[in-house]
Amino acid sequence: MIRDDLSNKLIHLTKGSYEEASSIFLKILNSKKLLGSNADIRGKSKVICFSEAPINKLGYILAQPNAHNFRYAPFGIMLEKAYLFKKGARPVIYQTEDEFKLLKEEQQFRHVKFDLDKNVDWTWEREWRIEAAELDLEEKHVTMIVPDRIWEEKFKDDHHSRLSRANLVTLGFGAGMVGKLKWHFIVLEDLGVQIPK
Repeated sequence: MIRDDLSNKLIHLTKGSYEEASSIFLKILNSKKLLGSNADIRGKSKVICFSEAPINKLGYILAQPNAHNFRYAPFGIMLEKAYLFKKGARPVIYQTEDEFKLLKEEQQFRHVKFDLDKNVDWTWEREWRIEAAELDLEEKHVTMIVPDRIWEEKFKDDHHSRLSRANLVTLGFGAGMVGKLKWHFIVLEDLGVQIPK
């Protein structure tokens, strides 16, 4: 790595209030899927959005969300950029509305409005998109992002309880212990970033 503002990872953060975002994150963890959306997307495609900003840079933005009009919460997933690139993820194209019509239909999902004359600039998000209705998450490729160790333990405990109940229903009281959660976590608090609740 030559510069500290570059990363070989892509990050997908959840949106909403702290409670909403953590609930969405738990659904992602349990389903092992990211779901695509066409909200605010030009063209007809469903996409899944990521940022290529390094986690330490996003951490500081998450610590001061009001300063940046940031709509994301400190829960998400991180994947290798090369892994997602092979699946079709690409950087968005920041351009004016007039330039949108120059894109072929199959590339329109990559358009993000950019117009300095109108003070519209989302380039700091460093967004990438993959055209997909859903993306299966393989544990070996995923790092989960949580604000602090309390949340890491909460998600691990929830996972264990859920699988224990499923084991009990499926195998009865003779069921063995449930395996350890295999997801890897990165804790923003450990990076020295205190996230407001």
